[in-house]
Amino acid sequence: MSYEQNLIEDEEGIRALVRGARRVAVLGIKTEQHSGQPAFYVPEYLAQAGVDVVPVPVYYPEVTHILERPVFRRLVDIPGDIDLVDVFRRPQDIDQHVDDILAKKPKAVWFQSGIRNDAAARRLAEAGIRVVQDRCLMVDHRRYAR
Repeated sequence: MSYEQNLIEDEEGIRALVRGARRVAVLGIKTEQHSGQPAFYVPEYLAQAGVDVVPVPVYYPEVTHILERPVFRRLVDIPGDIDLVDVFRRPQDIDQHVDDILAKKPKAVWFQSGIRNDAAARRLAEAGIRVVQDRCLMVDHRRYAR
């Protein structure tokens, strides 16, 4: 199988990922003090929609809980399986997280709207992880989760 098959761009592939995302780690999540920013309100929406959201902030070292859930500093520290890693990082900052993502082996990784890193996406796809780039998970969840 070619790695390109793991680069998900078609609507049926997006629908399948959204419907299979029961447990989502949010890399780069913001805190409640940043409630007007997508890196907070998208995971807040997901949690309210019944998704098990696992906060993985990059900043805020003093914070122990976001959305009333315990915070993890690295994906590999999260117990259990992850269906999807929702990434809120600038494209140039994603590379520093690729090894952690590969070590955790989520089923899929989702780069939010405006975020593309083709090299990182290829590395993940080559490892058998499905990748979506430059789409809003909240928008697609509202469209396809039902």
